[in-house]
Amino acid sequence: MEKYSLFLASQANQPYFYILLLADLVLRGFALWRSARKEQKVWFIALLLVNSMGILPLVYLFLNREKATTKKTTKKIAHKSRKG
Repeated sequence: MEKYSLFLASQANQPYFYILLLADLVLRGFALWRSARKEQKVWFIALLLVNSMGILPLVYLFLNREKATTKKTTKKIAHKSRKG
């Protein structure tokens, strides 16, 4: 714990801390939003409670990434939904 307090005590290291804090906030927000949209309650609770400085949100986003859809795929899906 002493190493962290020495790291933050230095004026030169404070911008790095704020950058990490901002990155964690953005990653966590995006991961929470995606897990809520997919109704993944366990992931949502884990992401909300576990403070891992961005590691857990990165793991979640990597494991649950969406495949890129092409325009042809989107048109086929729209065409099928009109028929049925």
